[in-house]
Amino acid sequence: MKKPERFLELRVHKPSSAPGCTGLCAGYERGQWRAEQLAEHAMDWLPEFALSVAECERMNHANAGRFMRRAAKAVYESKKFEKRGEFGELFLHIAIREAFDSIPAISKIYYKTSNNNTVKGFDAVHVVGSLDDLELWIGEAKFYEDIKKAIYAVVREINEHVQTNYLRSEFMLISNKIDDSWQHASALKKLLDPNTSLDEVFKRACIPVLLTYDSAVIAAHNVCDGDYKAGFKDEIMTHWEAFSRNGLPTDVRIHLFLLPLKSKKELITFLDERLKSWQGI
Repeated sequence: MKKPERFLELRVHKPSSAPGCTGLCAGYERGQWRAEQLAEHAMDWLPEFALSVAECERMNHANAGRFMRRAAKAVYESKKFEKRGEFGELFLHIAIREAFDSIPAISKIYYKTSNNNTVKGFDAVHVVGSLDDLELWIGEAKFYEDIKKAIYAVVREINEHVQTNYLRSEFMLISNKIDDSWQHASALKKLLDPNTSLDEVFKRACIPVLLTYDSAVIAAHNVCDGDYKAGFKDEIMTHWEAFSRNGLPTDVRIHLFLLPLKSKKELITFLDERLKSWQGI
């Protein structure tokens, strides 16, 4: 599956840390944080985020507008967009794809029963690696302004979602949605089978977590110079340490993606405008 051209820079990337850590940087243009450009780039990912594998494969120059409209409508069509979390899920999707060259297993958005419903369960289901050494990446996202609230909410959710009964229920739902024609279908279904011990699953699983927040460093700069880069790294590592000390489960690998923003309110307004523009095509 071909990815859009990269926009976000992996300014901090420590995959071998425990938990892993990646700091994503949108950068500046002519003295302004690139909120509009980030929103535009996010739309490039809509088809593979919101459509099925089969639909993405059928998409071409002749029908691209129709599929983009369908993908945009699948996210939501509500006028009350300020508190919706789908864009956090979209940025999580982008982060895993960019940093680890993952392959989406299913689109949770695609299986919504109503366009304005929220989807329960994990916010992303991807695989990483070859058929012989397949890893399951099941993620969580929090599209927040306050990093402390984001960390508190996501750690609580992670601990709930690694409970045996919850995992077994989620694995069954995921397995039922896997397209049998997908090349990784058999390997992933085997890993998620009720007869496969969770001990074995955890050896080949990772929980990617994406958190956004309004950043003091982003607000204090207008160019990616040396001072900005140093401040960005310090801020990312400070929040990574806070996340790491917050009571995470120890029997499964976790990777934290941090996407600092200048203003979530500004960004989500641009995202909603772009989404509604595609819905009207």
